[in-house]
Amino acid sequence: MKSHGYRIVPVNPNETEVLGEKAYARLEDVPEKIDLVDIFRRSEEASTHVDEAIRIGARAVWMQEGVIDLQAAARAQTAGLQVVVDRCILKEHLHYRR
Repeated sequence: MKSHGYRIVPVNPNETEVLGEKAYARLEDVPEKIDLVDIFRRSEEASTHVDEAIRIGARAVWMQEGVIDLQAAARAQTAGLQVVVDRCILKEHLHYRR
């Protein structure tokens, strides 16, 4: 996605830099507005990150292929976020660029 012009702000407590970008331990640590939270975690961990996305006022949550938590998705929708579950953002981007 970065090669397609999207800015990626990595959030990972185990990293200090990813893809040449400073990594933050938590979403709340990112000093700028986040539009989309893309979740690359096990399904049982998605709920925590959805709640963080709601707290920071993100506009959308995207759970990657294999990441499924319908209760967390419903919470995000109720909070006004757009939600995608179990889809690859790169595959979708390439599909719609045609």
